[in-house]
Amino acid sequence: MKQILILASIAFIFSACSQSGVTVDTSKATELSNELDSVSYLLGHSYAKGLKSKGGISVVDHKSYLVGMQRAFEDKEVEINEEEASAFMQAYFSKIDEAKAADAKAEEDVFLNENKAKDGVNVTESGLQYSVITEGNGPKPLKEDKVKVHYTGKLTDGTVFDSSVERGEPTVFAANQVIPGWTEALTMMPVGSKWELVIPSNLGYGPRAQGPIPANATLVFEVELLEIVTE
Repeated sequence: MKQILILASIAFIFSACSQSGVTVDTSKATELSNELDSVSYLLGHSYAKGLKSKGGISVVDHKSYLVGMQRAFEDKEVEINEEEASAFMQAYFSKIDEAKAADAKAEEDVFLNENKAKDGVNVTESGLQYSVITEGNGPKPLKEDKVKVHYTGKLTDGTVFDSSVERGEPTVFAANQVIPGWTEALTMMPVGSKWELVIPSNLGYGPRAQGPIPANATLVFEVELLEIVTE
């Protein structure tokens, strides 16, 4: 296989497990010259990306990590029994999740406080924030009504995670079959209206991550209520 120059490296070299420590240097291009080092590199990079994005882990003890891998390859038992290992890992990741939730809540508080101070922003008793872009003159849906809407959903950093506008086709659903922030807003909107909604996490998906939507995320939607669908 031809040499491949890649600017980052996990450098999984199993022989290093017998040394006193493992040093990983990513400041230089990595030379990959055969199938084994290439697949090892790619496995390491892929697994680490998953750990960082899904598990919230950005650093590991390289020596211990490699020893654990090598023991598995050699079919040797791990020194921590399965029950203790499961409890330890659950507690560790719960701690990470709690820290991430605290950070997300602090960021949300700052964003909501800044947003509600803007001209034209209304805040309901539940904490939903909305501003009217266009005010329609049609009827307001009931919770059990089906509605046809166009919308674009973003995270607070501007990342679009869903958009019927981009798909070019409005969406139809019952007003009470969506997140609470949407239901509340829809039942206040006259048909023909377009509003911007800022939905706190407790009126959205809460601590549950949903695809590209992180846990405890504040959501920003531009919603246009096109019609109440009658059968």
